[in-house]
Amino acid sequence: MKWLQSKPTLDELGTEFPELRESVQGEVGGIVSNGTAAQLPDFLRRMAQKERQLEHKLRGGRGDKKTATALVQQAVRTRMAHLIVKRHLVSVATGIETGKVRFNRLNGYIAQKLLFADGLVRKPASLFWFNLLWPLLPQKKLLMPLVQPEGIYCFYSRQLIDRLVELIASRPCLEIAAGDGTLTRFLADRGISITASDDYSWQHEVHYSEIVVKKDAGTALREYAPEVVLCSWPPAGNRFEQQVFRTKSVQLYIVIGSRHRFAAGNWAEYRLQTTFSLTEDQTLSRLVLPPELDAAVYVFRREVLQ
Repeated sequence: MKWLQSKPTLDELGTEFPELRESVQGEVGGIVSNGTAAQLPDFLRRMAQKERQLEHKLRGGRGDKKTATALVQQAVRTRMAHLIVKRHLVSVATGIETGKVRFNRLNGYIAQKLLFADGLVRKPASLFWFNLLWPLLPQKKLLMPLVQPEGIYCFYSRQLIDRLVELIASRPCLEIAAGDGTLTRFLADRGISITASDDYSWQHEVHYSEIVVKKDAGTALREYAPEVVLCSWPPAGNRFEQQVFRTKSVQLYIVIGSRHRFAAGNWAEYRLQTTFSLTEDQTLSRLVLPPELDAAVYVFRREVLQ
């Protein structure tokens, strides 16, 4: 397990566990060949869930050597799955099937200055400079394939943060499935009373910061009883968003996601719930970067009983 924490490459994993690699490669290939690539996030979540179940069993004193061995194998499978899916997505997005995908020096420099404070630490982007320089980058289509495997699914403009501050105002706020906590960090810097929470199930991708409390959405909603809830790029078909609509304290729920319903959010639950109105705020949608994402910001407001 210590070796896995060093994040070995897919080739290194395949050398040590060739049969597991063949098995996982076949599972991913089956999903893609059936034309159901939108199910890949669910596949990765199931992998992570199996790993968590084995960890819980081992910690609870109900495990034995067989359980410990199964946990190691599942951890390897989970790591392999993320790396294989990453390779597939990069290949589809860029058309590059072999070798490394990278920005050239100029494109990398401009993207770094526009979107990041340092390394992969995001900053609120200046919409003026982004709109001025982004169209000039010939390699802009490489950005998201390069950063998504690191748990980055979009970028937030300063203007988006401004509007969110206005919407939240002085109400207590909770971000669920917060990932590395970037959105919470931006809002907290503006004086918003907000807590970031995540169940840490995507540790293979996301670098969780210390501001993100390790709690699943249901637990966080019960403990913090927020009036406003945020979620950025909730996984497609997830099971936790239903808890938002069942939490009596919540008056406003803001989802930053995709215009393509297969890509993010629990749309079945969005349609079934009857306590909140749903609108897309197109002004906010345009403030999520980059535009190639086809991002959308959905605002749920609790309806007042007449």
